[in-house]
Amino acid sequence: MVTKQFTGSSDDADLRRADSLAREIFSDVANKWALLIIEALGERTLRFSELRNEVEGISHKMLTQNLRMLERNGLVERKVYPTVPPRVEYTLTRPGQALRATVDLICGWTHQYFGHIESARRRFDT
Repeated sequence: MVTKQFTGSSDDADLRRADSLAREIFSDVANKWALLIIEALGERTLRFSELRNEVEGISHKMLTQNLRMLERNGLVERKVYPTVPPRVEYTLTRPGQALRATVDLICGWTHQYFGHIESARRRFDT
C-alpha cells in the first residue's frame, strides 16, 4: 500500500476526498477490530495473548494486522522483551489514549441506544 505523505494542504485533511491522508487514517482506525483493541487496552498494558482473550472472536491474524496498523499510525506502542519465548506488550500512546476517549463515547452511545436499535431492527426485519 502506498501511503500519501501529508503536505499540509487542506486536501490531505479532507475526509470527503478519496485521495486524502485523513481518509486513509480514518479507514484504518474506524474498523471494529481496531476500536475493540483500543477499548480493551484502555489504560493498561497487555500481552498479545491477553488482548486476544479480551477481544472475543478476533483471529490471531486479524489481531496481528490491526496491532501493526495501530503501531504504524502511532496509536499503540509495542515493547519486546528479550526472553525465550519473547514477551511482547502493547500500550496505547498519548494519541491512542485520546482516540480511546472517542471510542468510549461510541461505546456509551451504543449502550444508550441499544434498546432503540434492537426494536428498530425487529420492526424492519418483520
